[in-house]
This record gives sequence, structure tokens and C-alpha cells, in this order.
Amino acid sequence: MIEPSAINLPHVQAAIELLFQSYEYALLQNDLATLDHLFWQSPLAIRFGVSETLYGIDAIRSFRAARSTDNLQRTLRNTTITTFSEDFAITTTEFERVGQPCGRQTQTWVRFADGWHIVSAHVSFGV
Repeated sequence: MIEPSAINLPHVQAAIELLFQSYEYALLQNDLATLDHLFWQSPLAIRFGVSETLYGIDAIRSFRAARSTDNLQRTLRNTTITTFSEDFAITTTEFERVGQPCGRQTQTWVRFADGWHIVSAHVSFGV
């Protein structure tokens, strides 16, 4: 059970903020090695995208290697980071890209022995 006092511990939020920024920078630079490292290296990792449903790190890795690198730049807004104790966090953000509707992104982060990794992610566009 998570005690309310363990929600949004400042040092955990700071750690996730840095990882979230690292992810965003890697995404905009198409840094596949960093993106791959930040995801859980497991067949249980999941990424639901705008038009793709990816089960497992191999499917996520293949998608990233094949995706277009056109129009990667985006502007974030309403980013939130909520942490639960020392080992679990959720990030959400909205994003805008030129010529596209507003997008939404959610990431679920878990701290393992080798560090924090995204275990589940969801990207969608609003209406």
C-alpha cells in the first residue's frame, strides 16, 4: 500500500523529470539507442501508438527503426509527473506538431535494479 506521504517525493520527481527530458530529446533527435535504453527490455513492454499496437521491446525497436523522421519537432504543454513511492511513476503530456492535431502521450515508468524504464506507453491524437 502506498502512503499519501510517498506520492510525489521530490527526489523521485526530479529523477523522472530528467528521464522524461532525456526521452524527449532522444525522440526529437531520433536517437534510437537512447529510446531503446529507456524502454523496458522485455517482451512485456507495450507501446500503443496512433496507428500501431506494439507488444514487446522487439516490436517497439522495429517500429522506431522503420518510422519516418520527418516532422519530429514538437511543442509540449500540460506535462505532469506523478510518482508513487520510490519505484513507480506516470508522465502525461500534450504535444503539438505543425500540421497535426494535438497529441497526447502517457508513459508508465518503473524502477528496476538497473534503473528506471518505460513499461507502457500510449500516444494518441485528439479531435
